Amino acid sequence: MTDEASDRSRKPATAARMYDYYLGGVHNFAADREAAEKIIAMQPTFPAIARANRAFLGRAVRFLAESGVRQFLDLGSGMPTVGNVHEIAQDVTPDARVVYVDIDPVAVSESTDILAGNRHVVAVNADMRNPKSILDHPQVRDLIDFSRPTAVLLAAVLHFVPDDDQAYGLVDELRSALAPGSYLLISHASTEGFLASSENVEAIKSVYSQQTATPGGTRSQAGVERFFAGTELVEPGVTWSTTWRPADGDPSDFADDPRLSCIWAAVGKVV
Repeated sequence: MTDEASDRSRKPATAARMYDYYLGGVHNFAADREAAEKIIAMQPTFPAIARANRAFLGRAVRFLAESGVRQFLDLGSGMPTVGNVHEIAQDVTPDARVVYVDIDPVAVSESTDILAGNRHVVAVNADMRNPKSILDHPQVRDLIDFSRPTAVLLAAVLHFVPDDDQAYGLVDELRSALAPGSYLLISHASTEGFLASSENVEAIKSVYSQQTATPGGTRSQAGVERFFAGTELVEPGVTWSTTWRPADGDPSDFADDPRLSCIWAAVGKVV
């Protein structure tokens, strides 16, 4: 084993790479797989929940691109694997610009390798809890003109900011930097969902808090709606991830009971 491979094998788990594992990706390490398997053992639907959230993100990005958005800022992006934001956006408009932002430097390094040769996409290492560091980042500024409509994507990431003041504050700061006609996309673990009422929920939270640097939590539908202050919610508003503008080919895991998807999802337009 090379020194680099040995070093990577010892990397601690991260939420981003665990998510990649849930989706069946290959950009994860032993610690990620071990932590993710602990979650799956307690709640076998976790991979299906991740797939449903990923499908929402894909539908919403296509909607935004078809609505004329040409700039996307994806925070807490993890790795841009299959069905990623830039592929979907550039399928609609080839000159769409995408900035992926993640706190995990390994995820950013992997992303940079994946994105090599695409001059309209970049991956940046930054912490979304400090929006100014992102908004002022030179690589972000090189690709995104905040005087023009921009979509800020916060897909399955705000539940890793359990402090309400910090979470709502960072979204307010991001939204205030956006031009009218921009959009805010959020998906978020639900207090009302089946998962939050599971007897294993505290044990699941414990895996994230003990084995990653990103402890998680849930918020209510009303709590998620609060993030969209200053925007006009796109129909159907804050709803389950599987019921936000469903399309042919979506995963069907929760067709009979969308509540089991456990994720609130919505898009709001900045006015």
